[in-house]
Amino acid sequence: MSLILKMAGTRKYYKSDKITISFDPKLCIHAGECVRGIPEVFDVRKRPWINPSGADIEKIVDVIERCPSGALQYELRDGGKEPVAGETTITVVPRGPLYVHGNIVIEDKAGNILYKGTRAALCRCGQSRNMPFCDETHRKIKFESK
Repeated sequence: MSLILKMAGTRKYYKSDKITISFDPKLCIHAGECVRGIPEVFDVRKRPWINPSGADIEKIVDVIERCPSGALQYELRDGGKEPVAGETTITVVPRGPLYVHGNIVIEDKAGNILYKGTRAALCRCGQSRNMPFCDETHRKIKFESK
């Protein structure tokens, strides 16, 4: 049985008896790792589009950990959470964002935490309407990098 829990902000929670999957549409860059990885769990044609009971937990965890933006996250109902990342890495995506993996804390000028997680896709073109996060504007403006 699955249950959707809506919380404050834009992150939504989808719960089964084994896992809670959360999704923040403001962070999603539509890389497609989820829908290609396990369409029986992530199907944008269905409502709700996330079915946390649709596959083995190990497979769900593997696919969520491949989400480059951190839009998808999980917590195991037995108390297990996503592993804390070790070394921080930044990958430059040609004509795209910066993928950051590690122990990430992004603060505004006043020291307020904007984001805390292990994965993020940060804007590199400077035109995102969701700064500092990528919103795919680089595709619309045909961003070219050197």
